[in-house]
Amino acid sequence: MSRTHHSGERLASLDILRGFDLFLLLFLQPVVVGIGRALNVGWLNAVLYQLDHEVWAGFRVWDMVMPLFLFMVGTSMPFSFSKYRTPGVRSGRIYGKILYRAAILFLLGMIVQGNLLGLDPHRIYIYNNTLQAIAVGYLIAAMIYLHMDTLGQIVATLALLVIYTVPMMLRGDYSVEGNYAYSVDLLVLGPYRGDITYTWVWSSLTFGVTVMLGVFAGRIIRAGSNARARAGAYLLLIGLLLVGAGWLSGMAIPIIKRLWTSSMALFSGGVCFLLMGLFYYWVDVLGFTFGLGWVRIYGMNAITAYVIGETINFRCIVASLTYGLEPRLGESGYDALLTAGNALILFFILLYMYRRRIFVKI
Repeated sequence: MSRTHHSGERLASLDILRGFDLFLLLFLQPVVVGIGRALNVGWLNAVLYQLDHEVWAGFRVWDMVMPLFLFMVGTSMPFSFSKYRTPGVRSGRIYGKILYRAAILFLLGMIVQGNLLGLDPHRIYIYNNTLQAIAVGYLIAAMIYLHMDTLGQIVATLALLVIYTVPMMLRGDYSVEGNYAYSVDLLVLGPYRGDITYTWVWSSLTFGVTVMLGVFAGRIIRAGSNARARAGAYLLLIGLLLVGAGWLSGMAIPIIKRLWTSSMALFSGGVCFLLMGLFYYWVDVLGFTFGLGWVRIYGMNAITAYVIGETINFRCIVASLTYGLEPRLGESGYDALLTAGNALILFFILLYMYRRRIFVKI
């Protein structure tokens, strides 16, 4: 899913940043949380707090995982869409590819978290997963990117923020079931909306904003391939400005990741810009990749890693080989072992795919 510079070189920083995001999601967080619960050491509480979602208003490290996925999809678009702008490419092919990718991502989201494989129509959740947020945000951003110039893209992104924010502020209620986004989800999705503390339909507008912020980052990188240090500086500067804008707007509309409020989109987008800028400067500008190659094992098969990690449980394999350790480790210690083993099996699957040059793309 990562792309290349127009010079033909792969954007290594994007692969590595994506890999870190997936490593955090599929390995580090579950393993650290499992070990933390087993050890029950006081100083780990602060770490475990940051490795969980904010209950409602506020922002923790773990709340960055999903925005970063959406942002990086946008970052790759100026590279992946460049071939669509060449003369002779039919528009039908462009839209077909975009719709196909969005549809597959949406379907995979239903498999991962929508209970589609349960085959119970009363328990299927139509729109309830990160992959589906990516699909919708990607579709919105693709239409904006293909049909508007730079100014139009900026105006459209701001318009998405305003359209989302106005009814939210007019309602003035940001409680779980009192906010405007929840009422839209209830109207459109009804009983098929899943966890009511998250909203998806109205929040699609700000999903599009997050992907568009990634598009702007990708455009800066692509345009600055001959002046990479300057491009990296622009990414960092914009990141600081967006973090400040998100924090200031948070005084009027709270930063709530579960609603993907406009302040959340700005604040998290700013952090994404900062991370992209740091990784881009370190990897693509300075050329420091020593010790980072293993991260690409996750980053080069992002969708595969996510879908397998979220749908297939390898704990039973670990348990069948280590059940004799359960009475010695205790319940919490043994659970930590199963979690670590599950994460390692997934890593080895991805490692095998990486070495065999098997990269699943959508």
